[in-house]
Amino acid sequence: VQLQASGGGLVQAGGSLRLSCTASGSIASINHMRWYRQAPGKQRDIVATITSRGGTDYVDSVKGRFTISRDNAKNTVYLQMNSLTPEDTAVYYCYARPSIYSAQVYWGQGTQVTVSS
Repeated sequence: VQLQASGGGLVQAGGSLRLSCTASGSIASINHMRWYRQAPGKQRDIVATITSRGGTDYVDSVKGRFTISRDNAKNTVYLQMNSLTPEDTAVYYCYARPSIYSAQVYWGQGTQVTVSS
């Protein structure tokens, strides 16, 4: 599975962006997909998770502002980001783990999100 992330950019605080992660194959059976982010000098952290059944989970700092969704027909997972703050500035990566019974995971190349104050 190859993952292609896109949609990053420069936005003012309070603005919105939508990130897309398009897979090279079907995502319908992928156990879960995530968005991670990594700010300069910091570790890569989970932002949001979506399961194959559509269940979602978010890190506390983005709850109520970010929404993860998936379109199986387009093999794409989205991250809608609203009310952005400078603290959201990071490189955002998409991730896929096809099966919980295998350690195999896949990463996208990352897309830069910069929020100016």
